[in-house]
Amino acid sequence: MKKSVLIFTAFIMLFSLTTNAQNNNTTKNNYVVLTKKIPQLQPILITAEELKKEDGHHFGDFQVIVCGQTVTGLTEKKEMQKYLDRAKKAGVSIKACGFSLKKFGVNPEEIPSTMEVVDNGILYDFQLQKKGYFSIEL
Repeated sequence: MKKSVLIFTAFIMLFSLTTNAQNNNTTKNNYVVLTKKIPQLQPILITAEELKKEDGHHFGDFQVIVCGQTVTGLTEKKEMQKYLDRAKKAGVSIKACGFSLKKFGVNPEEIPSTMEVVDNGILYDFQLQKKGYFSIEL
């Protein structure tokens, strides 16, 4: 009887370890960066590119949220296009904080159409953190 219990326990432990290993292999690393300065997009995108290489098939979603007064610079479409092109290649989405756009009088139609506007960038960041995203504010 003892031998049967030991074998059964060993089997359950082995099954548990195998299941955990399989779950870890499908886990994606998701990232969100909240920035208040457009020039910081350059090092953020470099970081995303490096993480994509490092993470391999574990690289998931990478989002950047632009908040604060710097949203006024999002209307400089030529300047922004170089960031957006690089972001697209790296699998990064750049979003604008709708609260900041309103506060600083920026018409959402004046920013590049490929940029999504989120209602409240800070709230959106917290919501992603609750979903397990790695987060940093610059």
